[in-house]
Amino acid sequence: MKKNKKLLVAIELTLLALILATFVFCLVAQLTSPEASYAVWVKENIWDVQGTIASLKAHVPTLIKSIITIVIIYAACRLLRMFFNAKMKKSNRTKTVFDLLDGFVKYGCAIAIILTILKACGVDTTALIASVGVLTLVVGLGAQPLIEDIIAGIFIIFENEYNVGEIISINDFRGTVIEIGIRSTKLLDAAGNIKIINNSAIGDVVNLSRENSLAVVDCDFPYDVPLEVLENALEKNFGKIKQSIPAIIDGPFYKGVCAYKDSNVTVKIVAQCKEEDRFQVERDLNREYRKIITALGIDIAYPQVVLNYPAEKQEFNPSGKKAEKFVDQQEELSKGLEEQQE
Repeated sequence: MKKNKKLLVAIELTLLALILATFVFCLVAQLTSPEASYAVWVKENIWDVQGTIASLKAHVPTLIKSIITIVIIYAACRLLRMFFNAKMKKSNRTKTVFDLLDGFVKYGCAIAIILTILKACGVDTTALIASVGVLTLVVGLGAQPLIEDIIAGIFIIFENEYNVGEIISINDFRGTVIEIGIRSTKLLDAAGNIKIINNSAIGDVVNLSRENSLAVVDCDFPYDVPLEVLENALEKNFGKIKQSIPAIIDGPFYKGVCAYKDSNVTVKIVAQCKEEDRFQVERDLNREYRKIITALGIDIAYPQVVLNYPAEKQEFNPSGKKAEKFVDQQEELSKGLEEQQE
């Protein structure tokens, strides 16, 4: 790599030296001996230095005016973009809108500078702009997907479907919105992958950040443990669980038995949290549940070969009324919550 870089640098320096030497030769030839045959040949075949200087002198006012115009346009563009970047920090909504406006300003500045340069070169920009209507029609017939992307992006912004920083699901791809451009939307998933989706191709959108999400865990325990024992233990520990998991907004709630498996009974526990915290809250709930049943001496049943059966079996003395009261309270507290994430 280093050898290649050195070679490129050497080639660039050689070309620069040749160009500089040619410029000096043409300048000296035409200024010192303008009537000489070699000077005439240089003037006709390489470069007419005197003609170029005269042309520059004739167009100095136009060049200065064009340079000033370009500087003003560029400065205005930079100030607007700095303003947008400063305002973007306030909220996801303003960041989304200003991202779109920043794109329009950037492209508008480029077009204005190009038109200014063309006008300085003597091109009739008025006629050029007038012909843009016909050109737009011709290009539009072949660039319908591009136009659809732009229109769809504008509707996404102004209908406030989602903003930068929110977690959404588009066509079963879940990720955080990192950019909403004129043509496309960029999503970043948990693995660090960036998916770029054309705005016109966005179909089903699920915005997961506007409302609280539901962390759902299915917890197993063996058949030989009475249900009331587990329910009483959950009632005692739910307050501690909420304190140990600060990301929980409301809950946790016990939803009851949801399945009977080959070796275990499954109960469902849910809690409200933000979407960005959902997976971690689910993992923490599983951890806390495991700690609760381990403290009771309960283990989840699993396939095994029993060589001997214990002479004594642990006896449980459940408080049935207390468990029933806990179940009724949980049903009332969690009324209206649906298990959206299965």
